[in-house]
Amino acid sequence: MGTEIELIAESNAFFKKITLNLGGKLIDLSRPHVMGILNVTPDSFYDGGKHTGSDHKILSQVEKMLLEGATIVDIGGYSSRPGAVNITVEEEKLRVIATILLVAKHFPEANLSVDTFRAEVAEEALQAGARMINDISGGELDNCMFDVVAQYQVPYVLMHMRGTPQNMKELTDYDNIVVDILDCFQRKVAELRSRGVIDIILDLGFGFAKTIDQNYILLRNFSAFQALGLPLLAGLSRKSMIYRRLNVSAEGALNGTSVLNTAALLQGASLLRVHDVKEAVEAIQLTQYILEADN
Repeated sequence: MGTEIELIAESNAFFKKITLNLGGKLIDLSRPHVMGILNVTPDSFYDGGKHTGSDHKILSQVEKMLLEGATIVDIGGYSSRPGAVNITVEEEKLRVIATILLVAKHFPEANLSVDTFRAEVAEEALQAGARMINDISGGELDNCMFDVVAQYQVPYVLMHMRGTPQNMKELTDYDNIVVDILDCFQRKVAELRSRGVIDIILDLGFGFAKTIDQNYILLRNFSAFQALGLPLLAGLSRKSMIYRRLNVSAEGALNGTSVLNTAALLQGASLLRVHDVKEAVEAIQLTQYILEADN
């Protein structure tokens, strides 16, 4: 594995992407940023139903995240938890587009991302005010997604997943999980680059077609993915790899989330995607003290 990673790193030795263009605003990723999660779904694994039912709930949560230091608000209307219901495109759009329009009206300076694997939803979300696409399938579940990313030239979170939320738990066989995902990323990044896409963020997809042990192997080797020369997003917030290891619930997994976020930050994470913004910002602040202690 070492030799393959070294070859990838050598090819990216003179280039590391440390900025994102969000609607004309240049975000400096030389220091990590926080992406706050806003699920407008009734069945997400942790916050399902918390932010639905009223505009006030949505706007209050967005205001809270922005005040606590979130750089990006990621809005999703399709629950991607294992075994989630596969809702229609129309239902997803009904949830997402109205929320983006609402948030963009009240917080016009907010950087909004749409969490979807459907090109049609992504395109309408961008037209409604989103400035970024977060695709859990990395283009696998809609072959038009890369077309939309290229057409609108927005930052794109390329996540690794196999299958769908409905069957991904059955697709966890890898020859070497780190090398296999590196290879997958290389191929997809090359395709996106060939279409002129500039801003690509990589997400290893913790919990998506990975066992709990595989998640920890990936986290232990998180720094290996810096070899690709692209920003890395860590999506660990309150996931089962935390609460099942600690024998708690998702509600009791905040401390564990901070611990694993810190592990990712120490290995080069540029973005933390979280439910709890304040704690993530604090993890970044303290981790930066560690990383800059000799300077």
